[in-house]
Amino acid sequence: MPPGPFARFPSRPPVRDSGRPASSNGASSFHLVWTVPPVPLDEVSTTFELLAEPSVEQLYFWALQTSFVDGSTPRGGAHLGLQWHPSYPDGRAVNWGGYGEVGELAGSSSTLPSRLENANTRDYRWETGVPYRLAISSPEARRWRGTVTDLATGRSTVVRDLFSTGTHLAAPMVWTEAFCRCDDPRVIARWSSFRASSHGADIPIGSVRVNYQSYAEGGCTNTTVRRDGDGFLQITGTERETPSGRVIPFS
Repeated sequence: MPPGPFARFPSRPPVRDSGRPASSNGASSFHLVWTVPPVPLDEVSTTFELLAEPSVEQLYFWALQTSFVDGSTPRGGAHLGLQWHPSYPDGRAVNWGGYGEVGELAGSSSTLPSRLENANTRDYRWETGVPYRLAISSPEARRWRGTVTDLATGRSTVVRDLFSTGTHLAAPMVWTEAFCRCDDPRVIARWSSFRASSHGADIPIGSVRVNYQSYAEGGCTNTTVRRDGDGFLQITGTERETPSGRVIPFS
């Protein structure tokens, strides 16, 4: 029997799988939010590996992010990660920067040069297909260090220290931020070996929660997260397989 004149059909979700993201900063982002107990953290780390690199001269940023807290009071946050950055040597850089209660966080001088003389973004010739350990730790009170370790060579590089009134870390996550067109060729990043500690003791990370920048927020709708053995893939330019809000436990 044909539908009546007032029959309602389920509306299809809006799609943005071509053209540029419509977000305020021109990027489409998606995240893996860690599920950790509510304890004060003093170090977080993860391993990042780019499996399929960009083929366009647009900024891509893959980072480990954490908030700073003093007791239960938020004191800003920061992100440590690698960038595909057209303005840096061989299009590659590292970034360790963040925000406090008012504006950007100050920090120590970096031993790494910076093509754009940016305090947060430094020259760093990372390679596709090589795993890198990203670690945020505190060498002394209210001083937070970003370190990148090339796991192929074992060489560790301190990017610099950030100064924060936060005494501990909270709410860790990893993310991809892509400033490319939604229909640019796919890029695949892999995250694994998530670790958090409190007073030197490992804190269990039970699962991750998937989050995407929504269509209403300007994000591309053709990004996805996929489980990959003991890690997770973040993929651009592909059909979405895992919905936003999905919680994926660690085995």
